[in-house]
Amino acid sequence: MAAVTTQASLAVFRPCTSKSRFLTGSSGKLSREFCIKTSSSSSPNSFKVEARKGEWLLGLASPGYLNGSIMELACFFNYCVNIDDCNLPGDNGFDPLGLAEDPENLKWFIQAELVNGRWAMLGVAGMLLPEVFTKIGIINVPEWYDAGKAEYFASSSTIFVIEFILFHYIEIRRWQDIKNPGSVNRDPIFKSYSLPPNEVGYPGGIFNPLNFAPTLEAKEKEIANGRLAMLAFLGFVVQHNVTGKGPFENLLQHISDPWHNTIVQTFEGF
Repeated sequence: MAAVTTQASLAVFRPCTSKSRFLTGSSGKLSREFCIKTSSSSSPNSFKVEARKGEWLLGLASPGYLNGSIMELACFFNYCVNIDDCNLPGDNGFDPLGLAEDPENLKWFIQAELVNGRWAMLGVAGMLLPEVFTKIGIINVPEWYDAGKAEYFASSSTIFVIEFILFHYIEIRRWQDIKNPGSVNRDPIFKSYSLPPNEVGYPGGIFNPLNFAPTLEAKEKEIANGRLAMLAFLGFVVQHNVTGKGPFENLLQHISDPWHNTIVQTFEGF
């Protein structure tokens, strides 16, 4: 939330917070509403204007529970360290299903989106890069949709059970960290290994080898790229089911004849 202070009068202008919803709220208004109250500042010639964060669609009212307020988010997250930590990265007021109305659910959804976005970025890279490197002759590996057919150190059912156990353990500890931040920072077996006391979702230590600072700008970029990767992953899956090919091969096919190898011709084949 941006704030601008100038010399003029004794008023504080704030965006009106309401429980307006994407599906049922008064979203037809294009004008911005403000709530005005007297300032308690000792300065007789000052007023403060607080502007809302960017909205995902111009003129569409954000839900009241996603107003970007530092005070409300401080109530949502009892592990805020500074003001930046109390801004919700990626909050543009888009919540058509009202999933974030409950503050406790919002804590979980924020972490769930963050983790799924990170997995999606890794997944998209894992689907695209092996295909690219195979096409240019650097390596020789199967396409992502045939990777499960390859021979590994164990059967696919055994690998599935191993992954299920490991991920179950990790998710339980992540859930414990959300409920009680910092409670799982120490390795339960190797006690000498521990993580610094950081914000939930940004553990640092060995998970941040390049020592990137978790600034608000960095968080915004990460969540934006994570959302894009989740859409890209879905696109890769749909694309393969429609064309039977990988994304890089589809791209090469389009480049070879841009006027005849497009989505239009693809759907004409159905």
